[in-house]
Amino acid sequence: MQQVKSGDTVKVHYHGRLTDGTTFDTSAGREPLQFEVGSGMVIAGFDNGVMGMHVGDKKTIQIPVEEAYGPKNPDMIVAFPVSEFPQDMELEVGMRLNMTNSEGHVIPVVVTEIGQENVMLDANHPLAGEDLVFDIELVEIGAPPSRIIMP
Repeated sequence: MQQVKSGDTVKVHYHGRLTDGTTFDTSAGREPLQFEVGSGMVIAGFDNGVMGMHVGDKKTIQIPVEEAYGPKNPDMIVAFPVSEFPQDMELEVGMRLNMTNSEGHVIPVVVTEIGQENVMLDANHPLAGEDLVFDIELVEIGAPPSRIIMP
C-alpha cells in the first residue's frame, strides 16, 4: 500500500483549530485540499503530518507555532497616523485592511488599536503565534507532477 512521501501530490480533507478548540478553517463542504508534499505549498507541520499516511488514514496532528506561521513579529505591528485614513472611514478594532508599501506590494493588516493620533496595524499572519491542531484524512495520493528539464 502506497505511503505519502516528499514530491507526491496529495488530496486531504482537514479541520483546523486552535488549541482552545476554535475552528479557523475546514474543507468540509468543499473539495479536498490538493498540494505537493515538501514543496512549501503548506506550512511545514502540515507537510510533515501527512508523511507516511495511506489513503483513507485519519489522524490528528499538533503543530507548534515554529512549524506553523511562526511567532508574532513585533516589527510587523506599526503605528499609522489617523490623519492618513480617509475622513469618512469608520475604523474598528479587528477591521481588515490592505496597505500598499513603497514597492507597490499589497500587505493585509488588522486594526488592533485606535488612538487619538495613531492606529495600530498588525501585518502578522492571523495565525502567527498560535499552536495549531488539524484533523486530517488522506483522500488521494497522486503521481508527482511531471517536470520538464531543458538542456
